[in-house]
Amino acid sequence: METINFNGRPATPMLAQQRRHMAHFALGTDIDLTLFGSDSNAYLQHACDLIDQYEDRLTVNRSQSEVMAINQSAGVTPVQVSAATYSLVKKAITLSQQHFGFNALIGPLVKLWRIGFNDAQVPTPAEIDDRLLLVDPEQVSCDDQNLSVYLKRPGMELDLGGIAKGYIADRIQDYWEAFGQRAGMINLGGNLLMVGDSPLHADHDWRVGIQNPLSPRGNAIASVQIGPCSAVTSGIYERHLEVNGKSYHHILDSKTGYPRQNDLLSVTIFSKASIDGEIETTRLFFAGKPEAGWGIDRDDLYGAIFVTKEKQIQVVGLPTASVTLLDDNFTID
Repeated sequence: METINFNGRPATPMLAQQRRHMAHFALGTDIDLTLFGSDSNAYLQHACDLIDQYEDRLTVNRSQSEVMAINQSAGVTPVQVSAATYSLVKKAITLSQQHFGFNALIGPLVKLWRIGFNDAQVPTPAEIDDRLLLVDPEQVSCDDQNLSVYLKRPGMELDLGGIAKGYIADRIQDYWEAFGQRAGMINLGGNLLMVGDSPLHADHDWRVGIQNPLSPRGNAIASVQIGPCSAVTSGIYERHLEVNGKSYHHILDSKTGYPRQNDLLSVTIFSKASIDGEIETTRLFFAGKPEAGWGIDRDDLYGAIFVTKEKQIQVVGLPTASVTLLDDNFTID
């Protein structure tokens, strides 16, 4: 018997595996959105619109946004913002006050070094000391009643770049699931979120590649077989500055003012929520190695993969059998 779809036409076989794809540029990066088995591109377009709306509120790369309004009033007055922006800002400040590496006030240091831009430089110790006075997360006041944020010192700058992509990816997933979309992939410039069960494999698991930190994007050193999850990576390979034979990467330590130094090339977190992946990649990158007991008391953190400068891959929390080595130049420890 021939199967007929709701339009009265013969149904296309393997509908769940058919994909709809949309490319977009926002948040300073290339974005790729994919839905499987969907009946409309509208869910992709609306997701792009959602990304643009959040960027309009959160960006620090334009003269006007809610976050820029906060920065422009530093040392002058509190600024009221929307509920969504306030919630994300407050979470970022609370995390920053834990002093594990993440610091949403890092903006003045980032702008001093300019790593990743044509005018990147190695600042003087005096310049760094001046900026360190402006990256103290204790000098921020969040008012729950007025949804207002106040940076207490002139020159302080809030920058949500270390957490915003994860937050936005989670909101896209919420939107898709609210409209019954079963499976998809959200790629916000390397921040991945795999929604639902994979229709591409009989076991319904996804295959997530671990980027080779020493090669251009798209070259994987290992593949991880895993269910629905977020995969977020922090690494020293994407933006760096070479001066007098010394390399400086873009992950700055707000305690010293200099790039964080350790034996890692990258760390990738597999988690339920993408925002938690953002947070935990920073935590473990600054730790420089697997932390004892990490993730044991949280069932929403699935595992981590460390890649060291000695080309060793360290797997934490994930079943060993789920990781397949793809590059013989690396070894799984």
